[in-house]
Formats: sequence, structure tokens, C-alpha cells
Amino acid sequence: MAGCADMSMRLALGVAYDGAGFCGWQSQPAACGVQDALESAIAQIAQHAVRVHAAGRTDTGVHGLGQVVHFDTDSERPISAWVRGVNAHLPDSIRVEWAQLVDEGFHARYSALERSYQYLLYNAPVASAVMASKVGWFHLPLNVAAMAEAAAYLVGEHDFSAFRAAECQAKTAVRRMTKAEVSVSGAYIVFDFSAQAFLQHQVRNMVGALVYIGKGAHPPDYMHDLLQRRDRHLAPPTFSPCGLYLTQVRYPEKWALPTAKSDAKSITRVI
Repeated sequence: MAGCADMSMRLALGVAYDGAGFCGWQSQPAACGVQDALESAIAQIAQHAVRVHAAGRTDTGVHGLGQVVHFDTDSERPISAWVRGVNAHLPDSIRVEWAQLVDEGFHARYSALERSYQYLLYNAPVASAVMASKVGWFHLPLNVAAMAEAAAYLVGEHDFSAFRAAECQAKTAVRRMTKAEVSVSGAYIVFDFSAQAFLQHQVRNMVGALVYIGKGAHPPDYMHDLLQRRDRHLAPPTFSPCGLYLTQVRYPEKWALPTAKSDAKSITRVI
């Protein structure tokens, strides 16, 4: 007797979330991860359990504006059901922004060419009440020109051991940074970073070093010294997760995936 044909489909989703109320992206026994909420909502539409795979695992308190995930299902639904239907089962702090069918060769993590993060820092004597969970904060004036000069040392291929969390499980600390920029938007300082992949806590650790340079504790070439010395113990403390956003994940053009609709810079324009 002939067997049933495999009707499994792979879908990619663009997901945005406020990370303040979650214990990070990854599924946890307490079901407090963004992944837990998303898988539960998708299962309501698919009518079976699903496992989603993400482009990047953000930490507790980190936000996603351009997260990309994929999952497999044998349930045929209109594309709109994977957006509006899933959103109906999600908390207000998580939204599926788009859905697209992809072939089985696509993988949200392994097919990615580049990931981009932005860190949004409120630089004022008093911390923001309204934006407390959305931005980092530093009370002293910061020299943005010095921070921008220091950030330039990060571009290129380096061993980023000085900016790697102790519990990071990556096989190597070598990464190629394609973008590291610092700019100002009113009372906010925006840090832009892009690379094929990042180490655990890498962005927050780089921001911490840049803030120390900005407040005058070190000259810009201190960043070069940290890279050369490759010792996390010599670098400044890890900065708060509140202002960190995964803003975009770039894939080969053949997948024709939509791009993220917003980034941290756009947030400063509506405050």
C-alpha cells in the first residue's frame, strides 16, 4: 500500500518583541522565554506542537525588532493566518510582522549572512521614567566623537575575547565586524553594530568599553589595546540589556525575505 506523501512546509516569520517581560529568547522550563510564547501561539493555529528556530538568541531584557524564525508544519493555512491568527494568541509585547513560505534549505540561523544590533543609550542627568526598560542610561556627558573613533577599531576581523561572556560557548572568539558606528539623536546615543555573528554579551560589553572612553576614563585607542590583550577581566563591566535591540538579519537575496520595518533610531524620532 502506498504511503502518504510528506506535505510538510517550512515557514519563515519576522518577529518583533519587547524583551522586558521575558527571560530572554530561548525556551525555559518556566516557559518564560519569547520562544515559549511564540511556539504556543503558532501551535494554536497549526493544531500541533511546533519548534521554532531563531536567527539569534537574545538575552533577558533584550528587544527584537528584526528577529527571524522558521518552523515546519503540515497544516495548510492562508499566509494571513500565520500573522494575524498567531498574533491573536500572543501577548501585546510580541508580534509576528510577516510570514513567508520557504523551502527546506532555509534555516533562520545558518542561512543568515549578517546580523545587526543597535544599542540605544539615554545620556542625561536623570534616567527616563517612560523609557526605563527600552534604553540604557548614563548620567555624565559623553564624548561621542571619542566613542566613534574608538568604535572604528572594532571593524574588521578580530579576536573579541575581551568582549566575550565567561559562559559563552562559541568555539572561537574570532568574528568579522562589518559595522561599528556611534551617532547622536537628541538626548540619545545610538550604537550600530553588524557582523555575521556575535558572541554572548559581545555588544553590551563593547558598549560598556565605549562608554568608559566617552566619559574620559580612557583614550580611543584603549579599544585597540583591549582587542590585542584578549582578556575579559581587563575590560569594563557589561552594560545593561535594556537598550539593546536585534534590528535586522540579512539573508541571501534568493530567499526574498522582507526587511524589518523599524530600528532603534526610529524610536528616537517618535519619543
